[in-house]
Amino acid sequence: MKIAIGNDHAAPELKLAVKAHLEEKGIEVVDMGCAPGEKCDYPDAAAAVCRKVTGGECTLGILICGTGLGMSYAANKIKGIRAACCSEVFSARLSREHNDANVLCFGARVIGEGTALDLVDAFISTPFSGDERHQRRIDKITALENEG
Repeated sequence: MKIAIGNDHAAPELKLAVKAHLEEKGIEVVDMGCAPGEKCDYPDAAAAVCRKVTGGECTLGILICGTGLGMSYAANKIKGIRAACCSEVFSARLSREHNDANVLCFGARVIGEGTALDLVDAFISTPFSGDERHQRRIDKITALENEG
């Protein structure tokens, strides 16, 4: 597994904690975010991470900003991305199991490090169920994406 991670200036410390957590698990991390003290715009980080995922270089993506909302808005504009903004584990798990989400978003100003690591663990360890009804719904989302 290889994960792309990105952040804006609201979340460099939390990004570093998540990155270290993943690397401790033996997961390769591609860091597309900004460092402490740097300024950056969340759409740029979202695009960089999502292109790694849609291009096949990375399996999943993680995006962190102040609330997670801006990152999720930007990420979901990119064809092939299903980004889930989560602040609790249940949603992170079901975003993968039911929706085959490929990008997790959360906010450094909303949750603490412990919750962030729990979200990441739930997201990366939960496979898509492959259930026909869930796949049908994902196909409908893809059809909507292709209309635009």
